[in-house]
Amino acid sequence: MEDLAEYHGRISKRQAEEILNEAGRDGSYLIRDSASAAGSYCVCVLCDGWVYTYRVFKQKDGLWTIEVAPGMKERLFRNVGNLIDAFKIPDQGIYVPLLPPTSFERDQKKGKGPVKELEKSKRLEL
Repeated sequence: MEDLAEYHGRISKRQAEEILNEAGRDGSYLIRDSASAAGSYCVCVLCDGWVYTYRVFKQKDGLWTIEVAPGMKERLFRNVGNLIDAFKIPDQGIYVPLLPPTSFERDQKKGKGPVKELEKSKRLEL
């Protein structure tokens, strides 16, 4: 997971929303650790000013799946990269197709940008 540019690790839902709203494009997304389900991840996607969150699971057999709209068939993937690529195509069970990671998202991953700077300043205050 750490190899993916869009993976942001253990950030809060609010931090994910700030990053995506700053990117400002429908389909902008990031992946973060799930706060409520240990060992799972969340794909957070911006659409019409809202951030939709889809939980991603690694199953016991090592295959990956993502929660999608009710009535959509569960799909299994060998790795998260394949899963992400599949959801860049319209009508796959999420609100909007995923875009390639923006430079803003990559800067956030590298520890640059306004949200990471805010995190650093908060740590200094403690």
